[in-house]
Amino acid sequence: MKIKKGDEVVVIAGKDKGAKGKVISVDPETQRVIVEGVNLMKKNTKVDHQGARGAKQGGVITKEAPLHVSNVMLVEGDKRTRVGYRVNEDGTKVRVSRRSGKEI
Repeated sequence: MKIKKGDEVVVIAGKDKGAKGKVISVDPETQRVIVEGVNLMKKNTKVDHQGARGAKQGGVITKEAPLHVSNVMLVEGDKRTRVGYRVNEDGTKVRVSRRSGKEI
């Protein structure tokens, strides 16, 4: 996958189109990414786990749901860019921006 954890991305399709955020986690097996503050969903939790000082907590929590990697695009500066690869002279493979040609 060309998107890695910690990358700054913008959503290019779906209900959160145009939203920017940092990638929290990546799942290469299902090709999904979780972006901070994007694709929020509400989840009901039971009151069976204990919080601070033995107080039981439960209710509705809001968390990020995964997005398919094809719906996000890497951001370089203020503009979005595609990602490519280049092999340096010493044999290391690096990601490069298709817009500017710089290493990411």
